[in-house]
Amino acid sequence: MAGAAVRLTTLAEELLGAPFPVRVRAWDGSEAGPPAGGPVLVVRHRRALRRLLWRPGELGLARAWVAGELDVDGDLYTLLGRLAGTLWDREPDAPAVHPLRDPGTRAAARELLRLGGPLPPPPPPPEESRRRSGPLHTRRRDRAAVSHHYDVGNAFYELVLGPSMVYSCAYWDAPDGTLEDAQRDKLDLVCRKLALRPDDRLLDVGCGWGSMALHAARAYGARVTGVTLSREQAAYARKRIAEEGLTDRVEIRVQDYRDVRDGPYEAISSVGMAEHVGEVRFGEYARQLHSLLAPGGRLLNHQIARRPEPDESGYRLDDFIDRYVFPDGELLPLGRTVAGLEDAGFEVRDVEAIREHYARTLRAWVANLESSWAAAVRATTPGRARVWRLYMAACALAFERNRIGVNQILAVRPLPTGPSGLPPRTRTWTADGSA
Repeated sequence: MAGAAVRLTTLAEELLGAPFPVRVRAWDGSEAGPPAGGPVLVVRHRRALRRLLWRPGELGLARAWVAGELDVDGDLYTLLGRLAGTLWDREPDAPAVHPLRDPGTRAAARELLRLGGPLPPPPPPPEESRRRSGPLHTRRRDRAAVSHHYDVGNAFYELVLGPSMVYSCAYWDAPDGTLEDAQRDKLDLVCRKLALRPDDRLLDVGCGWGSMALHAARAYGARVTGVTLSREQAAYARKRIAEEGLTDRVEIRVQDYRDVRDGPYEAISSVGMAEHVGEVRFGEYARQLHSLLAPGGRLLNHQIARRPEPDESGYRLDDFIDRYVFPDGELLPLGRTVAGLEDAGFEVRDVEAIREHYARTLRAWVANLESSWAAAVRATTPGRARVWRLYMAACALAFERNRIGVNQILAVRPLPTGPSGLPPRTRTWTADGSA
């Protein structure tokens, strides 16, 4: 009788209508597929097949991966790239039909179901976000979403992010620079674009673990207010600030950006936060930040962007990221973000696309996680560590393949008489704000 791997690949090819792109090793030790030498998809437990048939596609695969029922032997990026080319990158010709209901795939799906064993589909791994209800992006729902993503243990994030504790795209100014160099250069680039001067009031929206606030206060003499919805982040940031003796210059609040009322500020940095705002609230977000700036005040909005869809009504964040990583997160096309800022009264002065920088950043984070795997599992859970490994590796490929991008948008609240308040400049972004 053929081993499980042969039966798996044969049935998968019938379902996909194409050769299965990677070698498979099944729970009985058998292997099948392309010649040995490349990455191997390891099916550790037949229960994974039930998950895949219960939720065909990305979510079923992700649940099996998070549960440890699927694994990879070899390079994860290569395996994901090959699977993406077969499973996700093809253009859909018609609405998806469940394999058990499609006459062309019903027989293969039933055989796969039998191969998966008698158990019903198991519950999702506990790392999956709990069911959400009510309107999107209310204060309560946003707090829960942020907590799911960020309150998984500061020790875990220290292992992944490294000493900088910056969880956004680095800026690789030097080809041989380290992650720490690149994150320091990103923070400094933001400060220079904002033309920060001593004693300027800076509002850091979504301040994370305090790295931007610390850099702006330490290197530029700014007076910084940082806001976050994560209590774990806030506690960590306050400890760092106290250790550096900067409590007189930096205040960290657990506060929704919508509740900030103590403007005006000379500058606002929003780095990797607007993805949590949602399209329905983006206009409110832009108007709130505009209202908090003094005339001539500057905003640096650093935000991941998706590509425009032909049918925008059908767009949604993919199931894996929405369930496991960023609940309720939404990506907007760059044009829509710029339009939203302009509608709020901003003048957009500069847009810099840096997606290749994010791909490299993500690969560095994955390398950190993999090199500290045992400690990362102890710091959180095996499932959570597997979520982050899959998520970051898949996102690195998405940036490399131009599926998504990331942009720094510099905008200003113009002076009443019309001038922007910014000097003409080139991309040198000198410390004093001049060209």
